[in-house]
Amino acid sequence: MFMWLLAAIVTTFCFGINNSLFKWSTMKGMSKVNLQFYFYLLAFILTFIFGFFIMDNLHMNLLSLSLGALIGILNANGNIQMSKAYEKGPASITAPLIASNAVIPVLFAGILFHEQISGLQWSGIICMFIAAAVIQYSPSSKRETEYLPWLYRIILAIASFGLLGLLMKTSSYLHIDSITLLVSMYGGGTCYLAIFLLLRKEKATANEKLVGACIGLISIIGYSSYFFALKSGIASIIFPVVGLNCLIVVLVGCYFFKERLRIYQIAGIFAAVFGLVLTKI
Repeated sequence: MFMWLLAAIVTTFCFGINNSLFKWSTMKGMSKVNLQFYFYLLAFILTFIFGFFIMDNLHMNLLSLSLGALIGILNANGNIQMSKAYEKGPASITAPLIASNAVIPVLFAGILFHEQISGLQWSGIICMFIAAAVIQYSPSSKRETEYLPWLYRIILAIASFGLLGLLMKTSSYLHIDSITLLVSMYGGGTCYLAIFLLLRKEKATANEKLVGACIGLISIIGYSSYFFALKSGIASIIFPVVGLNCLIVVLVGCYFFKERLRIYQIAGIFAAVFGLVLTKI
């Protein structure tokens, strides 16, 4: 159990660091679409070189190409919809609502893949869900909410991230090779974002390309660990653990952006650790 749980924690750190970089880049006025395009493009090139020339282990077929490309498109679309939701409504409830997407793959992992989870482990999962929502909560701003557009973006983001998690578990259940899936995922995401850029006719800056490349490198580590964890571990535990990447974002915000950690967020951090401990019993 230790290795797949460790891989899930590595994924949590990688996703948390990347989300912190997205947060920092937004503060600097960088385009999230441009950043994603260059991180997908670099990740695609590196994984393709590694799989084709170094490992000589790419087993492309219609199923792996379709599944990987769809995962990449869902991840890119989820990030875009999330950023649009932040523009339309209050971050105080936007982040916790979108974080609830982890419920979808957890429920389906139990129903479709018949995973056996003890009562204590379910307690840990619930603790981590609550912790993720509490950690991301912030007091409501006075900004007026465009309710219907905001709700529309929220639903699209939850559906994208929730279906993504379910497809990742499905790929591990079908024993699709990780490197093949990564190449397909980054390739599909690159094509999807390239269409966005062509429609917007927006040129990327040198800083956007550089930050995007850094995010791409971290993403490769994160998703490689994610696929390993799902292949050898319990998906119903892995998804809530990965959802705790918001904890990394909060801690990075405190250290680098000098944001204050509120009492309820400290309580959320302890709840997250407690939930993690319960899942190991």
